[in-house]
Amino acid sequence: MSQFRTERDTMGELQVPVEALYGAQTQRAVNNFQLSSLQLPNEFIRAIAHIKKAAAQTNLQLGLLDAEIAKGILNASDVIIAGQHADQFPVDVFQTGSGTSTNMNVNEVIAHLASAAAGTQVHPNDHVNMSQSSNDTIPSAIHISAAIAFEHLLFPALENLHTHLLGKAEQLNHVVKTGRTHLMDAMPLTFGQEISGWASQIESNYVRLKTLFPQLLHLVQGGTAVGTGVNAHPQFAILFAQHLSDNTGLTFIPSDNFFALMSAQDTAVAASGQLKTLAVSLMKIANDLRWMNSGPLAGIAEINLPALQPGSSIMPGKVNPVIPEALCMACAQVIGNDASITLAGQSGNFQLNVMLPLVAHNLLQSIQLLSNGCNRLAEVISGFTVNHNNIEHALAKNPILITALNSIIGYEKAAAIAKKAYQEGKPIIDVAQAETNISREELERLLNPALLTNSP
Repeated sequence: MSQFRTERDTMGELQVPVEALYGAQTQRAVNNFQLSSLQLPNEFIRAIAHIKKAAAQTNLQLGLLDAEIAKGILNASDVIIAGQHADQFPVDVFQTGSGTSTNMNVNEVIAHLASAAAGTQVHPNDHVNMSQSSNDTIPSAIHISAAIAFEHLLFPALENLHTHLLGKAEQLNHVVKTGRTHLMDAMPLTFGQEISGWASQIESNYVRLKTLFPQLLHLVQGGTAVGTGVNAHPQFAILFAQHLSDNTGLTFIPSDNFFALMSAQDTAVAASGQLKTLAVSLMKIANDLRWMNSGPLAGIAEINLPALQPGSSIMPGKVNPVIPEALCMACAQVIGNDASITLAGQSGNFQLNVMLPLVAHNLLQSIQLLSNGCNRLAEVISGFTVNHNNIEHALAKNPILITALNSIIGYEKAAAIAKKAYQEGKPIIDVAQAETNISREELERLLNPALLTNSP
């Protein structure tokens, strides 16, 4: 059985597991909030630790914090930033809307570690939380954790996917295939042209996210309880941002209006909206790949996706497009996350938004899902092969090629030829030769699928 120690906060004494690095306020939160098995992501906890580190550096610089206590806080923060003690942050995502419980969880763990290292009592509120409030710390941690995840995960993943798409488009630029609109045969294009459309989608998403990114670098830290900066030194916000920038390598700055960033989550809502757009783009690409890969005998079967695992527990030899399927589910989750963040963004009541933990969890989950999804999709793009025989067979019999003769024989005559080709299952060039006075040589030129793509 677990052994316990007695901890005390302003509400009285409480039993805490003896091995826990946290204290009474965290234990109260664990007892109170048992709505799910979800905790806030490690990236978010590390962002709060970055805040505690930069705050200690600032308070030390301003002469407000004892040097030994500051050193203990800095060392303890670095340990958490490095990813240690991740099991010491057990508070449920669905907690008090300000995220106070998670802020105090981090304060208590850092105070515990710092006290042991400094040889003196480090208080979670008076020292670790000095010049701060949960009301500015949690919104700042949302921006910081998202900005770091964008910079180190999502942007590299988008660049990687874009590079793979451009490479595949160049590789297949001269492979002509049947186009499809409404899932029905249409005029031809090259594989390179089709994939260039995907690449352009990814590039556009990258540009949109890059345009939004600077807004994540604006912080409310220094606004403390309601945005007025009570209990914080007048220079705290600017010095804090400088220390945080030095520590993370990103250029954070204080917001020009703390009241807006504390009472609303408009930047997080906007970021989530752009992530949703990326999810929609990725789902379109993934579903195109699934259709192209369908078969291998009774489907389109234009390509072969990499065979990664058996596809059925009952049908031997079946192989499924598992990565595109997994990516579509991840994208669906991101779209759902965005709906929750949108609702959460509406919950800014007067001076504070009260759904901050939900915003933090969903935003970081979306970034992670899309980053990992882009990298796996890049592997699929690089690894698929083309079934040239299937493509050429479908292209040769595509009656829609008759569109190229509209200006010569008219739409109605062309439609009649197309219908006859469909009914008789003949190549369109054979029916056109029989139904018009155009020579075979001229028809071969006019109906050449490669020339109809306008590909250089």
